[in-house]
Amino acid sequence: MEYYERILLETVKNWMGRREIIAIKGPRQSGKTTLLEMLKDWLLKNGVKENNIVYLTFEDREILEKFATNPKDFVRSFISSREKHYFLIDEAHYCKDIGQKLKLLYDTYKNIKFVITGSSSLEITSRTAEFLVGRLFSFELLPFNFFEFLNAKDKRIARVFREVNGKIVKLITEGKDFEVPKNDIFADELLKYLNEFILFGGYPEVVKTEDEEGKRIVLKNIFNTYLEKDIVSFLQIPDTIKFRKLVSTLSYSIGSLISYERLATISKSYFKEIIYLLDILQQTYVIKTLRPFHKNLVTELRKNPKVYFFDLGLRNYAINNFNSLDIREDAGKLAENFVLNEISFFVEEKMFLNFWRTTAKAEVDFILSSVNEVIPIEVKFEEFKKEKIEKSLYSFIKAYSPKVAIVVTKNFWGEKKVNNTKVKFIPICYF
Repeated sequence: MEYYERILLETVKNWMGRREIIAIKGPRQSGKTTLLEMLKDWLLKNGVKENNIVYLTFEDREILEKFATNPKDFVRSFISSREKHYFLIDEAHYCKDIGQKLKLLYDTYKNIKFVITGSSSLEITSRTAEFLVGRLFSFELLPFNFFEFLNAKDKRIARVFREVNGKIVKLITEGKDFEVPKNDIFADELLKYLNEFILFGGYPEVVKTEDEEGKRIVLKNIFNTYLEKDIVSFLQIPDTIKFRKLVSTLSYSIGSLISYERLATISKSYFKEIIYLLDILQQTYVIKTLRPFHKNLVTELRKNPKVYFFDLGLRNYAINNFNSLDIREDAGKLAENFVLNEISFFVEEKMFLNFWRTTAKAEVDFILSSVNEVIPIEVKFEEFKKEKIEKSLYSFIKAYSPKVAIVVTKNFWGEKKVNNTKVKFIPICYF
């Protein structure tokens, strides 16, 4: 069977030789089940006998009940020899006390490698962490990032993207500079793919679907399944109307500061419930929040976080707007959200990610920081004829003297020196 390439698979492979349990978390329909199938195929190709690989899904109530009643006997029934066995458990979060049961199995069977998946970070983390300290490694499988999307659509253009993107990643994470190209023959082609990716997102089933109407139907199904299974059934929140209003309101607010009072008024809710629901939306991979960057507590505001979406297709479904970026008023905010998602993917835990805002209303979209480095990134999804820098970015450069600053443009490459800071102008399609 042919699969779409997932970057996480290579990471998981590197941990398969160790005893620790692997937990793969991520939103529903992000490809976790397929990743387990890919992992099984890889194990078979590397000499593991088929009888030694056990796939279980806890969406099957019969399997779940047998496992929950007596996990030791249930697991032992699959063990055919003293050879190493691999248990791939899908939707593990449906099992009550999953952490306690996995600890028992981990301590009992030294020759079993467990790989589990779960749709809710909130549940799979809270129910496993308490019992599996030192026994569990967690990874996140999100909808496709832009490279994975390109690789599914056009491997040639994906290779072009990866070469340039790799240079940008090294600039940000390692400080390795590169020369900006004088003639870019690929940016326009990449922008066409970017338009589709930003409009419909990176859920695998959406990417596979060719026509736009089909993509909308798939997104509707993903959102409704999320409400029915994760929100109503699993987290036992019956008021889906309130939940839909909240998601819709947040969808109109991407890149903006969260106003808890406004959310409560529109959703007909109250402050504590809004905080709770926002936490659920984050833990179930619908929204992400960004905190402000602070070093000067006198001039830099301690403000509410900004809100963004993990998948822009789901966001656009929530407001029923799939118009092209060229005719959208929110194109700049969509571009900003896209850049955040892509930066989050390759920065991971290497750097802190924030936004910057002062009492004088100077603001920079993203600030990447580590112990010794700070990098401001400003997103300007517009046509550039020459290098230009907004006052807010100038203010940040003046205040912090970073070695590098980045302006993300629509399709313009450039470079400019401001004091001791090198400002790079990079087209958005290479993020």
